[in-house]
Amino acid sequence: MSEVRHVLVLPDRDAAEEVALELGERFGAVEEPQLIRDALAGEDDAEDAQWLVVVDDPGRRLDPGALHALAGEYEGWLERA
Repeated sequence: MSEVRHVLVLPDRDAAEEVALELGERFGAVEEPQLIRDALAGEDDAEDAQWLVVVDDPGRRLDPGALHALAGEYEGWLERA
């Protein structure tokens, strides 16, 4: 079974950290998510950065619709891979 990587895009670090915590609470044991700062093209200001929560899903057990809904609660979205 091939591994799937989900990328949730959030508006700021606080939202990304909260989503990372929620992943474990809502979906049980998941791989440790990575938080990555993603500066918008042409922007040097840290205020103009999005944050990515990247979680590996080796068993393909995470529902993309549920992940999208979770990200939406924090004004974010699930990026299509």
